[in-house]
Amino acid sequence: MSAIESRRAALISVRPASKLGNRLKRIALHSAVLLLCVVWFTPVLSLFVTTFRSESDSSLTGWWHAFIEWRPVLSNYVEAMYLTGVGRSVVNSIVLTVPTVLGTVLFSAIGAFALARMRFRGRIALFLAMVGFQVLPPQLVLVPMLKFFLAVGLTGTFIPVWIIEMGLTVPFGIFLLYGFFSSIPSDLVEAARIDGASEPRIFFQIILPLSGAVLASLAILQFMIAWNHLLIPLIFLGSGSLSPLTVQVASLAQTNAGGLNTLTAATFISVIVPLVLIVSLQKYFVRGVLGGAVKG
Repeated sequence: MSAIESRRAALISVRPASKLGNRLKRIALHSAVLLLCVVWFTPVLSLFVTTFRSESDSSLTGWWHAFIEWRPVLSNYVEAMYLTGVGRSVVNSIVLTVPTVLGTVLFSAIGAFALARMRFRGRIALFLAMVGFQVLPPQLVLVPMLKFFLAVGLTGTFIPVWIIEMGLTVPFGIFLLYGFFSSIPSDLVEAARIDGASEPRIFFQIILPLSGAVLASLAILQFMIAWNHLLIPLIFLGSGSLSPLTVQVASLAQTNAGGLNTLTAATFISVIVPLVLIVSLQKYFVRGVLGGAVKG
């Protein structure tokens, strides 16, 4: 047998073993991903099932017993939405979250464009200082800002919450968008300037249309933060008629008004909105974060 034939026979014998090894790796990877999905989704499933169970069923059996004897009730959602004020709190959460998201994306994009595409003295120092201040805990500014808004008479309105939420996230948004804006080819921007385009026109007609994915990731991130915040709305709005869903659910947990199943229904309402958002838009979130993290 020649050397070429011996080598061919060795390759033929190795190929089945290589294919088997790759198949086993794929099976192990898929099994690990499936296990993580089950671990992550089980608490959400238990919460969802409990919202359709009566108080007596929940006190006697575990939530998994619903798959053996399914007796759904809708009274938990009715009580959560109308009797405990969760329905009004959902509207308040939307009113707090949507302007916060829009303002964060707009101001972050403007700041990142100025730092990445405009040349002025102190630009690098300003960027480094902004990044450095992100390590400070946000709780440090709450008391001084509360005193300020008390002095100007804005407490008890949505305005302080909008300002605080945007102020805490805009530095990170600028940092995220800076990398992506810097990676846009300079020739494209210079060609627009040669054609007579002003800086606002370059920003709105060139930079923003090219940055859809990273802007979407920032919007999703800010939506999750603003929707789930408890401390800031509790400090500046209290637990009155303007309280968002997180404050209302916390109040229900403390007072146990309506029972455990009503509390689970209210909690699921607060969870389902960001859950659907992040699951449906996860590819844009990952693409935008990677786009903002990698330069060039």
